Amino acid sequence: MERFKGKVVIVTGAASGIGAGVAERFAHEGAAVVLSDVEEDGLRALARQLPDRTLLHRCDVADYAQVQDLVDAAVRHFGGLDVMVNNAGVASDGKAGEVSLADWDRTLRVDLTGVFYGCRAALPELLKTRGCIVNTASVSGLGADWAMCAYNAAKGGVVNLTRSIALDYGGRGVRCNAVCPSLTRTGMTEDMLDDPQLVAKFMERLPLGRVAEPADIAAVVAFLASEEARFVNGVNLPVDGGVTASNGQPPGG
Repeated sequence: MERFKGKVVIVTGAASGIGAGVAERFAHEGAAVVLSDVEEDGLRALARQLPDRTLLHRCDVADYAQVQDLVDAAVRHFGGLDVMVNNAGVASDGKAGEVSLADWDRTLRVDLTGVFYGCRAALPELLKTRGCIVNTASVSGLGADWAMCAYNAAKGGVVNLTRSIALDYGGRGVRCNAVCPSLTRTGMTEDMLDDPQLVAKFMERLPLGRVAEPADIAAVVAFLASEEARFVNGVNLPVDGGVTASNGQPPGG
């Protein structure tokens, strides 16, 4: 299946986890993929596993000049841009009265402002190609977690930013959607998945009975970017194994 043959896709946060899975999916579906991250070793390792039509570009999404340079490099190298996947993110713990100001600033700057920067820099090119944006939000943007105020705020912002861009640019041919994963097996969640008691608590809320793999999320990102989703706009789609199907009450017997 080559749904993206002849298309150019940027994936931020592509060095590992969901971003690497998304980049791999687009590459194997025929796209020219620009791999972006601050971790260059991870980008190089991924590129060795992918078809030839890739470009590596180091980018800190918290710096608008770097994000603009990323988009410019993609257009310069491949001649245009069709899909912008704003995936780069960080996590932080802490209640509002305890989280450090540095962690708050960093989380909001990467997870929310970085997504805005990616959308803003990509939009002029996407308007030319009638392309689309797919953002990585989270179930933590649809409902809050205990002791994760900065992450919750950032991902909640991504959810509504996605809707806002969909309203403002859908009529000009640019769709904007987001995926909202639940617990996914990545480097960022390694410590959590190594804790059997914590995993057991997650399983109580996961009707499918397993955590997500990056490929699970990547498949939905590719769908949202594809022609099959041409009438899908402004959607924050839970890819969560059924977590958000619950009203929060404990499971019965």
